Amino acid sequence: MLADKDRIFKNLYGLHDWKLKGARARGAWDGTKDILDKGRDWIVNEMKASGLRGRGGAGFPTGLKWSFMPKQSDGRPSYLVVNADESEPGTCKDREIMRHDPHLLVEGCLIAGCAMGAHVGYIYVRGEFVRERERLQYAIDEAYKANLIGKDNIHGFPFDLYVHHGAGAYICGEETALLESLEGKKGMPRLKPPFPANVGVYGCPTTVNNVESIAVVPDILRRGAAWFAGIGRPNNTGTKLFCISGHVNKPCNVEEAMGIPFRELIDKHAGGVRGGWDNLLAIIPGGSSVPCLPAAQCTEELYMDFDTLKNLKSGLGTAAVIVMDKSTDIVRAIARISYFYKHESCGQCTPCREGTGWMWRVLSRMAEGRAQKREIDMLLEVTTQVEGHTICALGDAAAWPIQGLIRHFRGEIERRIDDYSARADDLGVRDPVPVAAE
Repeated sequence: MLADKDRIFKNLYGLHDWKLKGARARGAWDGTKDILDKGRDWIVNEMKASGLRGRGGAGFPTGLKWSFMPKQSDGRPSYLVVNADESEPGTCKDREIMRHDPHLLVEGCLIAGCAMGAHVGYIYVRGEFVRERERLQYAIDEAYKANLIGKDNIHGFPFDLYVHHGAGAYICGEETALLESLEGKKGMPRLKPPFPANVGVYGCPTTVNNVESIAVVPDILRRGAAWFAGIGRPNNTGTKLFCISGHVNKPCNVEEAMGIPFRELIDKHAGGVRGGWDNLLAIIPGGSSVPCLPAAQCTEELYMDFDTLKNLKSGLGTAAVIVMDKSTDIVRAIARISYFYKHESCGQCTPCREGTGWMWRVLSRMAEGRAQKREIDMLLEVTTQVEGHTICALGDAAAWPIQGLIRHFRGEIERRIDDYSARADDLGVRDPVPVAAE
């Protein structure tokens, strides 16, 4: 369990002053100039040594990502873009950072900007986050007023920071769609390469990072990479914000050590599973886009980190843990998630545009039992044709929950088909069941 002295987000629950005075009392903006004076190479190397992996879902090493930015300018400016579009169902950690500790993010932006030679930063805020944007803007205004950021600030590194409010599209959480939206265009993902570090916003070198990834930077550099690397498990270091929702007694957000056992996380912070541990049916460990895990795999050895969950064919994602007890209609739940991805597809790629709707329609029939058993393998096959065949990862996000459902709860789908067929026989109704391919 994470010790209180190791917590980075000391105002996660908004119990203290979120403004500049309160942030400084908690240690923000302390020794920032000393950090910047050590130079961009030192900052990048320290971030690499800390082992911080991106907190937006993919888990890519943050220091390594920063090192892709050009060392020498070719005449184009470099930009930092912060992804605050937090749209993954079940995820609500970045929102709390912007509401209750916005100065951690503002200070992190300045340091990250220095590390990549970017004198301008943009924070792209999700359309529904109105109050969060207002608090963030207030914190930025405070930082300008105190001369902490700006053209001629006390830290000696000119840096301007702007907040951009999106319009509520899930697809804008994908970094290149976010850049398109930031430029005033339709939020549609770009082909890669070129990668944003070469051609990003306005055609200039850009790094896109998640809110949590940037907000932890000042503390890592103040307290040392070795401190951060000493928390958690190998290759999965540091602290992590977990969002626990669903069928638990006390849904909550909590900062814990990366790699905490699942059961410890739920019992100590969320008051345990509703109706007791034996009532657990399944969990979605990292936001709605990752495959579910059945209760049988939620053992003492289920560590909440990137590698453990990847080995179980799921993922940590944003660490939004959705707990489902035995009252859950698991097939309908995944069908509902499937509808979300159908609705949020930008329609640019044919497999995603056509496949997400097809998968949702078939799964909706399966939830009622109005299907044939051979369609289960047909549905699984279609998920593999969508997964990995689209410009961005939304196709994967639509396919994975269905793959997880079939992998672990195939018997439940088959039982419904049998029940529906038996009812039809009892009523003497031989209504032909539609087959997806016909």
